[in-house]
Amino acid sequence: MVRCFLIHTVCPVTALSSGESRVLYSRLFGPDEAVLSEQFRGLSPEERRLLQKEKISVVARQVRSAVSLCREASGRQPVDALPGDEALVLQDADCGVVRLRAGDPFSQEMSVLWLGVQSLGFTLVCEPHENLLLAEGTLRNLTRHCLESLHMLGQGSEVLLKSSRIDVLLSRLLPHGQLLFLNHRFAQSLEKEVAAYTGK
Repeated sequence: MVRCFLIHTVCPVTALSSGESRVLYSRLFGPDEAVLSEQFRGLSPEERRLLQKEKISVVARQVRSAVSLCREASGRQPVDALPGDEALVLQDADCGVVRLRAGDPFSQEMSVLWLGVQSLGFTLVCEPHENLLLAEGTLRNLTRHCLESLHMLGQGSEVLLKSSRIDVLLSRLLPHGQLLFLNHRFAQSLEKEVAAYTGK
């Protein structure tokens, strides 16, 4: 099961310190760990929300660090792309996997798959037994839909204002955090549904 999907910054943002990453969108799946854990059971709803927010921030910082290392090692920096270049940008995206130990920040060990597209990071946090190839395909599909239908490469793209559209994409492509095996016909019908919704 996928525990979390994030869209966050992976390049320096002037309002943030050098090692920080701004989370632009996050969606959690499954039960809230703070409710199930004895350690956090006494927390108020606001304290649980802040705890979840901090866990998401930790993941975003670790992915930002991994993207920076990957880009430094490869020696290439992202070049500015124009709207319409989504397929090319996605093809050249940096990608990787990070393993999170139990307790750092989740109570269980987790696998984090990420794609670094321009200044954005798209991240899936999965349970360790998940099929990582299927998760990577799903992440690439989600990223492609976000880039194409939400025009996220353009200047001033407001991801925060498009959260309802991202929610619809997630409900179709990653229902309740479950990875889907898609055959060609089912994938085409999903494409049509998403195109019809985003065309509104």
